[in-house]
Parts: sequence; structure tokens; C-alpha cells
Amino acid sequence: MGPLTGVRVVELGMWIAGPATGALLADWGAEVCKIESPTGDPFRHIMTSSGYAEDIPNAPFTLDNRGKLSVALDLSQQDARSSFDDLLGTADVFLTNLRLNALERLGLAPDRVRERHPHLVYSLITGYGSTGPDRDRPGYDAGAFGARTGIVHQMRSGEAPPVALPLGFGDHVVALAACAGICAALVQRTRGDGTGQLVETSLFRTGIYALGWDNAVQLMLGKVPRATERTETPTPMFNCYRAADGHWFWLLGVEADRHFPGVATAIDRPELLDDERFATAKARRRNRQAIIAILDDAFAAAPFAHWAELFETNDVWWAKVQSPAEVAADPQALDAGAFVTVGETDVRTVATPVDFSDHPRKSVAAPPLLGAHNDHIWSGIDGGHGGR
Repeated sequence: MGPLTGVRVVELGMWIAGPATGALLADWGAEVCKIESPTGDPFRHIMTSSGYAEDIPNAPFTLDNRGKLSVALDLSQQDARSSFDDLLGTADVFLTNLRLNALERLGLAPDRVRERHPHLVYSLITGYGSTGPDRDRPGYDAGAFGARTGIVHQMRSGEAPPVALPLGFGDHVVALAACAGICAALVQRTRGDGTGQLVETSLFRTGIYALGWDNAVQLMLGKVPRATERTETPTPMFNCYRAADGHWFWLLGVEADRHFPGVATAIDRPELLDDERFATAKARRRNRQAIIAILDDAFAAAPFAHWAELFETNDVWWAKVQSPAEVAADPQALDAGAFVTVGETDVRTVATPVDFSDHPRKSVAAPPLLGAHNDHIWSGIDGGHGGR
């Protein structure tokens, strides 16, 4: 049960962005029917296609497909397309991240589907949008979200080579955007005359928005600073540093003048407050190399636990740079509900980042086997007997 209980979603997608959106909706209570080819979503085979043994758990697929129903359907066949259209007639949402040229070949372009099923909320996720010269260009989040939007450019310092985003990073951001749009359209449909609408988002547009600060500065001022080496950053109070035991942490002194006294006290250098080179944020910006060198030397003299205690004592704002292994054991992540178990097992996966007070969730259903729900779905749809 969840806030979307009673909503049926038909998902025609593969890999990450579309399925990740469906997984969020399923977590929130929707019935999500995942339509797959007879060979299945290629995401099912990501571990073996990456060279791992067949018995390695497919953690990414589980994350983005838990709690769904799977229907295997060969949409290259006319009778299968007819059955699929019958299923759309019973749905509230049609969710897809197939490219537009593929949707058009299948007779599933937005205008044609909405003409047949005006009640549907049609959620379209693309790489670059439904118009323009790149509407049919393959996307993937590394390209459409990370490279093309300015994100990767702004993350690298100096002339260092660009570094790829973590796998699926942009896909999961666009999934949140798509879910928000779907829910808004469902509210509008309920308040209106029952007619749905097209809800569109893309990796490209979402990436531009995610880098909204830098892109907005570029639009208004004509220039935005690039990322710099940490020893050259103009904001030394908002910078990463390393403790003696190798642990990195980030100082979060956005209000630099407010936070600098606590840092100076923590490193036992109160005289820095009277040093004209560091007395103000402007002075520290001008003398950033000097103050960063002082902080580097200070923090390198003691282990992280030492600094964590002093930071808390002196109201220094900070965060440890953690590995995924550390995140998995982080007491705050555990208490905040960041993880859920899969089915009745003790296997964990990542939780939806939204909680509902009336629908607490500590576990999710496992992802479905390919075609596991064909009979269940078709038995409830009159005339849906072909192509299965």
C-alpha cells in the first residue's frame, strides 16, 4: 500500500531512466506492469555482459525493478500490439524511455496513443528531448546528462581530463523529475475532466537544471568560473581537507566569516583571527594559498576522529567524504531509512528518497522474473488474448 495505490502504470522501457521511474512509482504503491521483449530487458543481463559470473546478484536491476509485474510481449507482432493497446486502456500512466523513432514504428508515438486513450498520463523520457536535431540521438546519462550539459566540464579542475559520473547517476535524477511530473499530471486529471496529458522530461534538460546555478550564472553574467584545484579554491572555508589517517572531509563554511573562528579554535591557531591576511572572507580569498597550506598542515597532524570531536565542540560545519562501504554502515543512513530489505530476505537495497507518514516502508518486493505475470495481467483484460 502507498499513496499511489490504485494507479496502474504500464512501463515500456529498458536500462535505467524509465525503469528507475517505474520503481519509484511502485514503491509509492502503484501497480507497475513492466513490458519486456521475449528476451527481456537487457538490464537483466548487465552483470554477465560486464564479465561477472552468472551467480553474482544483479543489484542494479533489483534497485530499479523491484515490486513490478513483468509481462513478456513481442511488440513486433500485430496481435501483440493489439493486446498492448488493450492494456493501455486499463492504465492510468504510460511510462516509456524508448527513443521516439522506435515508438513511432510501434504506433506508440504520444499523439497516436493519446488519441486512442485520452485518459492516459503519457510520461516520455528521452535523451535530448522530442524536438530539435538530436531528438533521436542515443543518450545515456554519461552523454546527455553529464557531458552535454556542462556538469562534467564544471567538475574537472584545470586541464585535467573529464571524469565520468558514477553509473546511473543522471538516470536516477531524471527519474525523480519524471515522477514529479507524473504525480502532478495525475492531480490535474483528477481535478479536471479526467483527461491526461503528455509529461516529458529528458536527461539533457534535467542535467541543465541540475547544474542550474552555473548555467543561470552563464545566462545572466556571460561567464561562470571553472572548478579549480583545491589548493586554489577562492573559498578555503568550503573546501576538502585530509586528516593524518588519510580520511578526507569537507569544511562547510559557506558563511565564511561566521565559521572561520570555530576552525581557528579547533586547530588551536587563534592568532589567525587577528592576521590581516585572513581577517575577512575577502582577505582569505586573496590569500587562499597561504590559509589552505596552514589548514593542510594542521589537519595532517592528527587523525580524523580527533578533528571530528573538535569540530563538534567548536561548532564547525563539516562532512566526512565516505565510500559506499562506509555509507552502507553509516548509523545516520540506517536510522534515516536509507535502505530497505528485498522481500523476506535480509538482502538490502537502496530505499526511495521520499517517506510518507501514513505508508512507512521497510521492505520492497523482489524484481519479477521475465513474463511472470502474463496470465495475471491478461486474465483481467477482455480481448487481450493475442501475441503472448
